Amino acid sequence: MKSCPLRTSVIGSYPFPGWLEFACQHLDQFGTADLAEVQDDAVITALHDQTAAGLDVVTDGEQTRLDFNLSFYGHLTGLELESASPRRFGPPAHDQRGKHRVVAELAAPHGLGAVTEFQRLQRIVAAGHPGSRATLKASVPGPYTLSGRLLPSAQYPDRWALTEALLPIVRQELVDLVAAGCTEISVDEPSMSCYAHREDPRRFVDIFNRTVEPVTGRTRVCTHLCFGNYKARAVGPRQLAPMFPAFLDFHCDEMHVEMASREFAELEIVKLITTRMDAAVGIVDVKSYYIETPQDIAGRVRRCLQHAPPDRLVFAPDCGLSQTARWAAKVKLANLVAGVKIVRRELGLEK
Repeated sequence: MKSCPLRTSVIGSYPFPGWLEFACQHLDQFGTADLAEVQDDAVITALHDQTAAGLDVVTDGEQTRLDFNLSFYGHLTGLELESASPRRFGPPAHDQRGKHRVVAELAAPHGLGAVTEFQRLQRIVAAGHPGSRATLKASVPGPYTLSGRLLPSAQYPDRWALTEALLPIVRQELVDLVAAGCTEISVDEPSMSCYAHREDPRRFVDIFNRTVEPVTGRTRVCTHLCFGNYKARAVGPRQLAPMFPAFLDFHCDEMHVEMASREFAELEIVKLITTRMDAAVGIVDVKSYYIETPQDIAGRVRRCLQHAPPDRLVFAPDCGLSQTARWAAKVKLANLVAGVKIVRRELGLEK
């Protein structure tokens, strides 16, 4: 499933509109039909902004999720959900996000919800909203990343055991997404890139490949590697070197790497990645309110072309945009596409 040259894409999440933030704080005042309408309208809003920018690949903006992965725990049985933050004061940090107790065997009898999200996006596009020319992508957190918010138990004594329990659940969700017609899926494992410096990266490769095994070759499989973005804060050493060359054995079609916020350190790894798969390069810094100009973007694309051919390169923000204000996200995406088009024209790929 070859990508078009110098493809433009997103990771998955998009900022909530202000009215959706307000609605989320007053859910008890809405009826079920009201809530369904709110969800549709939020996806339409995210889709509008992405298609107005001119992206080749769009998502539903994860508008019906609490977070890129936190909402998935509500679909799991066998958990006692943590309702209170363990730390409520001080600067926002990762330790303010609670962990859930495992009290029984983990299962997802009705799936993880990603299929319903994708079908909503399909329905909205089919109804005539913009997006019919773009590829529709779904994103699902991988089992190792999902395991990070769960407390080990007698049944699952460590994070590896929790990961193994979650792996078939995520795998089934991928199978169901393909059955629903999804032609591009991002299996996001940022925890792998955050902790590759202290764990065996080959173990991560085995976990990822077993997760995607039933959909490999049936859909475009992507993965997103970054160093954390909660409140724009990283959680691990921001170095790609510990992941490679092991991560080259990931069975995926596209591997995304965070570059813009790291001033394009280790850019030469793009050449290594493209010997096995397409490289999606983060060339927009979601952690900065500096608005990259189209000229900035074009310059960054040209730097990437020094390491890989056009048909192996995809360009996206460094991470999901949920932690970025919508006014900034809109302009950043528009300038991303405009900058890539400058280089496309230079290469004769676009008139």
